[in-house]
Order: sequence, then C-alpha cells, then structure tokens
Amino acid sequence: MELIERSLRKGVLQALGDCPIVYVNGPRQAGKSTLALELAAKEWPAEYVTFDQATMLGAAEANPESFLRAYEGPLILDEIQMVPGLFRALKLLVDEARHESIHTAGGHYLLTGSANVMSLPELSDALVGRMRVLTLYPLSALEIAGGKGDFLACLFENDFKPGRCRTEVAPVDMIQRATFPEIWDGEEATRRHWFESYIATLLQRDVRQMASIAKLGVLPNLLKVLASRPGGLVNEADIARSIGQNAVTTKNYRVLLQMIFLTMDVKPWFRNIGKRLVKSPKNYIMDTSLLCHLLQIDLQRCQINDPHTFGHIFENFVATELAKQLAVSDGIADLHHFRTSDGKEVDFVLERPDGKLAGIETKGRDAVSDDDFKGLKELRRQVDDDFVCGIVLYRGNSIVPFDERMWAVPVSTMWG
Repeated sequence: MELIERSLRKGVLQALGDCPIVYVNGPRQAGKSTLALELAAKEWPAEYVTFDQATMLGAAEANPESFLRAYEGPLILDEIQMVPGLFRALKLLVDEARHESIHTAGGHYLLTGSANVMSLPELSDALVGRMRVLTLYPLSALEIAGGKGDFLACLFENDFKPGRCRTEVAPVDMIQRATFPEIWDGEEATRRHWFESYIATLLQRDVRQMASIAKLGVLPNLLKVLASRPGGLVNEADIARSIGQNAVTTKNYRVLLQMIFLTMDVKPWFRNIGKRLVKSPKNYIMDTSLLCHLLQIDLQRCQINDPHTFGHIFENFVATELAKQLAVSDGIADLHHFRTSDGKEVDFVLERPDGKLAGIETKGRDAVSDDDFKGLKELRRQVDDDFVCGIVLYRGNSIVPFDERMWAVPVSTMWG
C-alpha cells in the first residue's frame, strides 16, 4: 500500500518542541498510531505503549503514577482515553519536571486518542497550559493528490485567476479516495466489510468505555438518521421523534457521536445577536465514504441518477475537507455556516481572528449561475468590508469571475 505523507506531521513535531504534552486525537483508524510510530522511528525517538493491550491497560489503571514513572525517556501513550486516570498523573509529573527544570525544552509525552478530549473537560482541564491538542482526520484530498496546499490562502487573499484548473482526478473519484488510510484504494467489497466492522467497534466498544448508555441500540439508528440529512439544520425534536427518544437524550447521544468523531457540527455564524439569523448548527458525517456506506449509495451512479442526493454528499465532502485543512492551518480561521430567517444561506463561512470573512457555497453540478451567489451577496451586504471573497465550488474545470470578489471555482482547487 502506498505510504502517504500526513500534513499534520510537521505540526506535531513543532508542538513537541514547544509543549511538554502533545495530544493527537481523531477518529479511530485515521492513522494516529502510524504517525506516532513513524515519528518515534525517525525525528522523535520514544518508547511506545498502547492501551489496546489488556496488560498495559490493567497496569495503568491500577496505579497511573507508578506506571508513568517506570518510563524515563520520551513516551508515546496510544488510545489514552481508555485510562482517564493518567491525565492527573501526567499533570503531576509535568509539574515536577518543570520545578526541577527537567524536560522543559519540549515534549516528553505524545498522546493519541480516539475521543475528542475537548469534549471531556474533566480530562482536558487537568492539563490546561501543559498540553497542545491536534486533530488527525482520515486522509484528505490534498494529502492524496500531493497538491500545493494554498487553497485557504487563496481564499483569504481573493487570489483566483480565471482559466482552467488542471486536475488528474475527477471529483467523484476523489470523494471516494479521501477516506481512512486502510481502505482509501480498496475494492468496494473490502470497504463495505471494513465500514461494518468499524461502526460496530465504535458503537459497541468505544462508547461503552466512555459512557453508560442504557439503550446502546439507539446509536446505530441515530447515526443513520443523521446520515439521511447531511448538511441539514439540526432539529433535536425532529431527530428525537425519528429514533423514538426524548430531545434531551437524543442531544446527549449526538454529543457522543461527535466525541468519537463519527459526526461533526458546523455552528452558525452571526455577528449581531439581534439580527434574525437561524441559530441551529448543521450536522455532517465525518467521513464521506462512510456516509455513502450508511446510505447504501453507489456514488458513481448517484451523481448521474440522483443529483439532489449527490449535492448533499458533495457538500458533506467539502465540509470534511475544510475541517481537515483547517486542522493543519494553525488557527487561520473558524468554520461556520450562514442562514437568514428568510432562507438566504451560505454553506460555509470561514472567519479569521481579525474578523475577515470568506464564504463558500457548494453545488454538485458542472455549471454555476448568478443565482447561486445570492446567499454570498447577502453575507457581503451584512459584513461589508470584512468580506474578502465568496466562491461557489462546483464540479467544472474553469475558474470564472462573477464579480470583483465572487468566483465560480472547481472543487479540485482544494487539492490542486
């Protein structure tokens, strides 16, 4: 299998030079362990411990502090969310090292985990000021294509030059490839069996380790309901009715799916809370090939026979690709969506810390019209000079200007 360079590699090494603890979280099977072992073999020599091994898990749970003190040099702790008691022990050892001026030059612990530590405040709070958190997602289109990686920069510089875009991979093919490292180039039958096993492992084992769920069988149904409406505004009451639960329970279950990186929410953007904008988040499935598996959709046929459904899948793909690029962009922008009470909307709004905005609309078609820019024009009207540019990502091959700060842009520019 071809080895693909991960974009987060440089960020992890840089963080290890600045922080005593670096936590790389992300979906199970996204490549976190592989990345950690590659770093340990070359740039950052360290011992490796995985808590997928029962003996290691038992020893760490029995006495977290003694377990850590047994290792003197740099240490990789894989799937650390399985041993929450280690976080307090790590805090103790890091503070001791700081007091004794030991290991202060950089990282001593590289942690990996398949649970979002930011959703576990009792764990993350223990290491505030001592830990850098990074996220590794499944393979991105950019990593697979080996492109320049300047899409976000072009977006915030309004730097799109008219003309054709060269791409060696059709958008629908890239949607299928941008998935987990183990199956990105696998046959359809292999991928299908892999996803079935993947979902079962997450919902039956990992969730049990994180929370006490009385009705574990509800989670697969909830996941399928969310997969049926990618990019839709979250309506907790409606989702609850679909799975036969109350809204509070449903919301808690949705949070669990986000904690294990099966789904992601994109929060609404608004500057003036007094404006009548819709305040619900939009929900997406974290991996678009997993989405197709849940919907039992053949993507090649869908783009021809069901353009409406393909449009939602296309939007889900763009959402996940933006999340992947933002994860390695060192905080260049936050991801939101925009929708007014009268229905004008922009699929994605990227806002920089200085308040500058760029808007992205998605259309899973080969052509774009001026009508596709109406949401972007409303966003520009509301923020005025803070609006850098707006683009409509589509399946065509040409960058076409529609206004001074409005462009039709091939989706392939995300990985070109």
